[in-house]
Amino acid sequence: MGNTIQIEVAYALESEQFLYTEAVKAGATLLDALKASQLLMEFPDLNIDKVGIFGKLAEYGTVLRAGDRIEVYRPLKADPRDRRRKQVEQERKKEKE
Repeated sequence: MGNTIQIEVAYALESEQFLYTEAVKAGATLLDALKASQLLMEFPDLNIDKVGIFGKLAEYGTVLRAGDRIEVYRPLKADPRDRRRKQVEQERKKEKE
């Protein structure tokens, strides 16, 4: 297997985390690796909108290097800015009481 590299594919639900070690052809793109991954075998209907490599957003056409960890991100339930605004409003109301 001289022309393959080892990578990881990570995905997390609220209560469970998955980490798969995969062997892909050298020169494979992020999308190539995802299509062949165990992740999509277990979650065939998974909607993959945002992905990254080691915590940084990445494009599907990114060529992978040995040891890369592809991270599949879930959509946020709430916008963090909106949550922070509501929290500040609540704190201000408490101060006025």
